[in-house]
Amino acid sequence: MSFTRRPLLGALLASAAPVLWSPRSGATPPPADSGPWPRALVVPGGVARLALGPANTAPRAFTEVGGERVPVLVQGDAIAWTALVGIPLAAPLGPAQLRVVPAEGSAHGLGYTVAPKKYQEQRLTVAPRTVDLSPEDNARYERERAHQQQVMATFTTPLPATLRMRAPVPGRRSSSFGLRRVFNGQPRNPHSGMDIAAPTGTPVVAPLPGRVIDTGDYFFNGGTVWLDHGGGLLTMYCHLSRVGVQVGQALGTGEPLGDVGATGRVTGPHLHWGVMLNRCMVDPALFL
Repeated sequence: MSFTRRPLLGALLASAAPVLWSPRSGATPPPADSGPWPRALVVPGGVARLALGPANTAPRAFTEVGGERVPVLVQGDAIAWTALVGIPLAAPLGPAQLRVVPAEGSAHGLGYTVAPKKYQEQRLTVAPRTVDLSPEDNARYERERAHQQQVMATFTTPLPATLRMRAPVPGRRSSSFGLRRVFNGQPRNPHSGMDIAAPTGTPVVAPLPGRVIDTGDYFFNGGTVWLDHGGGLLTMYCHLSRVGVQVGQALGTGEPLGDVGATGRVTGPHLHWGVMLNRCMVDPALFL
């Protein structure tokens, strides 16, 4: 379990009206073992797959996150390009829009609809110092948050051949993405990753090819590694007992990056695994 005070961070469309699978669409969701990856789930904390049509050159696409225009991952080829849009956990329900900028032609908007999703809630009673920071700890947290916001703005190319991920560590899922947590009667930010319980020292591996863009020992997250997979797709690994990589190092799928631990603000050894798409934490299960 990670104690964080703030978020750190369908189907193909036919023309201008996207056709997306959502819990309220009435359509049957794709089976768990089918592609494409990530699976679409157009809800807060999910991913929208928006068809951009054919073009010789990949169009660019942008969404708005926290009042800032943020580039979106675009994949495909001249026959069909697709934008993968990460949806913030705090996203308002209802209509949303992507800004598409083709290599040739005029920029235009592409609409989609964010459907509701009810995440589980967990109520805990803990020692006050666990959730209430001293002035010194809060100052450290703010410094680290500013640094990690720079890390989360990373956007590079190219992309891996596939975006289907492997689990970074074997184990039981001890806390799912989106869990709404209330400590001592005070609501906190939803859980922005997936917790996987495993013994201290269990190797953690890269779920996709990527490059190490940050390592550190952070107040809440403990031993941490960030990987960049291209196109604004980043992954984060927290509470590590050992960080085994350096910034700039390239990793292939399955290569180790560190070991499971209980560093930072935790209740026991586990891996907190986060997946970020266009600066939004999204459900890692959509990539598995």
